[in-house]
Amino acid sequence: MTTQDSGKVALVTGASRGIGYGIAEALVARGDRVVITGRTEETLKEAVERLGADRAVGVAGKAHDEAHQAVAVERAMEAFGRVDYLVNNAGTNPVFGPIAELDLAVARKVFETNVISALGFAQQTWKAWQKENGGAIVNIASVAGLGASPFVGAYGISKAAMVNLTLQLAHELAPGVRVNTIAPAVVKTKFAAALYEGREEEAIASYPLGRLGVPEDIGGAAAFLLSDAAGWVTGQTLVVDGGLFLNAAV
Repeated sequence: MTTQDSGKVALVTGASRGIGYGIAEALVARGDRVVITGRTEETLKEAVERLGADRAVGVAGKAHDEAHQAVAVERAMEAFGRVDYLVNNAGTNPVFGPIAELDLAVARKVFETNVISALGFAQQTWKAWQKENGGAIVNIASVAGLGASPFVGAYGISKAAMVNLTLQLAHELAPGVRVNTIAPAVVKTKFAAALYEGREEEAIASYPLGRLGVPEDIGGAAAFLLSDAAGWVTGQTLVVDGGLFLNAAV
């Protein structure tokens, strides 16, 4: 996508499509190299081809698998010799309904994938590169983690935990590593399709900017936070919501 090489390398989890791919695409476009993860080998291969095989490497596996976390970081070091940036985007939301009736096994799965995996990847990149060389981390949370989220409560609770994980990491890893969160509202992806398909105009009505988000919106925000322009920004949650929260009661 670009002939310029920034010399920087990013590991982006859950990046074969959707928000993760949008972030990887934005980073490659500015000259970074990326290692992307996802569950399916074939979709990862397609994503790598679109990003450019000379700029991207794919590592298939489940985000909550510690062995996969280690392999992904090792692959980044083998392929590119460094891992400056980490984007924890991998997530799941397998249940829709009240938390009073939530299967606790499902709740554990949500937390393993959405929170514990992010901590695991952060530990791995810290040990492999960032402890000695610095860098930055962006965690992808959600506006669901900033208030009550009816019928997606487990997901919202996990994303609230991601916000606090960001604070803990930002405090502990400073000054060498900056850590921030992006909290998107509804972005048009396969993951979020149930929230707008068949009722997009109704969904848009809640957004002052008159549209739902697209992956490029989050890609631009992540690229900023993973840049020298954000060199004095850490421990923050950047809400990217098309103005949705402007409608909140005060």
